[in-house]
Amino acid sequence: MELHSKYQAVLVCVMLLFPVLCISQDFTTSRATYYGSPDSYGNPRGACGYGEYGRTVNDGSVAGVSGLWKKGSGCGACYRVRCRDAQYCDEYGSLVVATDYGEGDRTDFVMSPRGYSRLGRNPESSAELFKYGVVAVEYTRVTCTFAGANPLIRIHESSKYPDYLALVVLYMPGQFDIVSMEIYQVDRNEWRTMRRAFGAVFDIIDAPHQAIIVRLQLVGTAGRYWAESKRAIPSDWKIGASYDTQLNID
Repeated sequence: MELHSKYQAVLVCVMLLFPVLCISQDFTTSRATYYGSPDSYGNPRGACGYGEYGRTVNDGSVAGVSGLWKKGSGCGACYRVRCRDAQYCDEYGSLVVATDYGEGDRTDFVMSPRGYSRLGRNPESSAELFKYGVVAVEYTRVTCTFAGANPLIRIHESSKYPDYLALVVLYMPGQFDIVSMEIYQVDRNEWRTMRRAFGAVFDIIDAPHQAIIVRLQLVGTAGRYWAESKRAIPSDWKIGASYDTQLNID
């Protein structure tokens, strides 16, 4: 369940879209670096609270972001990042998912080694970029597309059944920021606002002892709107479990 590869994306762009649409993306100038990782994947203790998902999603091509962090609502955003040295840099660049907070030397992206290596034209070029440590880049936000994966809501490990509930959304498609999360309390006939605990994790004390319906407030290019789950989280939820809520994301 990974993002489409850069080669698949280029092929779709060439075959299905008018050429002007393929080159009309707006890029922002910045800098990128990378962090150490024994297996080149992401950090399971990332500030977004994604756990193992934040380590392996998108085949480990992930990044910590600074200015794009947005107090945690920037978690899960997808970016196309390309470096600017014609001798070493791949024209398409690297597609990364923001799963952590990270600051470098005036950088917007602190990338996993797997993500950083994909900036290069070939393995030899990537090796040269690693020697630089920090490279000039340009980036643009792109639509997240997770092949074969539906949006999931995971019960965060900090939860304590049955009263303290913490949730995090995985595999969110599109170009949306999750700015708020609410759960419906049947006995009160009302929506209750959850607190953003940290990163992408929302929590609530005195959680309902019943099946739980969740809705997300999303902000994207089309504006701000609510997306309500089509399936409830069961009342006997399990810590660490993920539930397919069949969120209706337009």
